[in-house]
Order: sequence, then structure tokens, then C-alpha cells
Amino acid sequence: MNAPDLELVSDRLLLQPLIEDDFDLVLEMFTDPEVMKLNGGVVSEKALAEEIKLYVKRGAGGRIGVWCLLQGETGEKLGSAALLPLPIETDDTDWALVQENSYPDAEIEVGYFLKRSAWTNGYATECCRRLIRFGFEETELGEIVAVTDSRNAVSQRVLRKSGLRDDGSRRAYAEECPAFRISRKQWLDSQTDRSPFKAW
Repeated sequence: MNAPDLELVSDRLLLQPLIEDDFDLVLEMFTDPEVMKLNGGVVSEKALAEEIKLYVKRGAGGRIGVWCLLQGETGEKLGSAALLPLPIETDDTDWALVQENSYPDAEIEVGYFLKRSAWTNGYATECCRRLIRFGFEETELGEIVAVTDSRNAVSQRVLRKSGLRDDGSRRAYAEECPAFRISRKQWLDSQTDRSPFKAW
């Protein structure tokens, strides 16, 4: 498979691989109690200064990792989105699985964070759809999964609108949580029928 173009474009968004210069965005999101309320709680600036070195890691020729979301017209940083190995018995990504030239031996989840001022604009659904499209057009993944906090009804709606199917409850992030998944076949089928995802 040829090297992919890792700068992804959707109707309103530009997704670029996260770099250490995006620390301002990471700091704004991960220290905001409202953003982190259902995402494990706020992280200290000191911890983030170290963890940013992990957040910029990429695997599988760049196909696995974190993207920075920018508003396409203004360039404003809105949030981040990712394709990363799903942790099962730990509460964070196992970054050791993110290796430059290989796919992780783990399920791959799609996820996102948005700063508070970017909420309620449909950006979460738009970025998830774009990453799922990338995942099935530019990677070897057979399926993409996602999980949420059981109280996070908003994110559950986002995942359904992005094409993922409810998959009951499962173990992830060291707890039981609602699960979602979409297979490559399901995604391909959605591109050839009259589903609302045809225009991806």
C-alpha cells in the first residue's frame, strides 16, 4: 500500500497529524473540567508537557495516530481525533503498540476531543466520518471500534451518526462501557446504497 496523504479534508474541517506545536490545544482541552468530565478527569499541565511526546507518535506508516482538527476556512484549532489501539485493562492508550512501520496487535478505535467552544456544531460527527473513511480507504483495517462513558449520550449519538453500530457492552479502559463498531464491509455497503453516509 502506498504512503497515504495524512492531511484529510472534509466539508468544514482540515485534519492534520498532531505535532508538539499543538500543545496549546491539548492544554486547553485536557485541563477543562467540562471537556474531561466524562473522559477521566483533567490532566495537569506538567503531565501534558510529557505526554505530548506520546500523542504525536504515529504507527503503520502514519495511518495510526492523532490528528489536529482545524476549521477549514479560518484555521482555528478545534480539537483532535484519532485512530489508536483500544485499551482493555488500562485507562489509557498503550503507546508501545504504536510502532512506525506496523499495525498494532489490537482493535483500533476512533475517538475525538473538542474544545468547549467547538461543541454543538456537528464537528464531532464530521471528523469521525472522515477518519472512518480514511481507515477503510487507506489502511488495512477490517473494522473500527469505539466506546464511550455510559453517561455520554451525546458521544453515543455521534458514533451512530458516523455509521458505527451498537455492539452491546464491553470491557475497555478498565471498565464496562457501551460499545460500537463498523466493519469494512458495512462501510463499503453504505457507499453503494442510499444511506446518509454515501457522500463520505
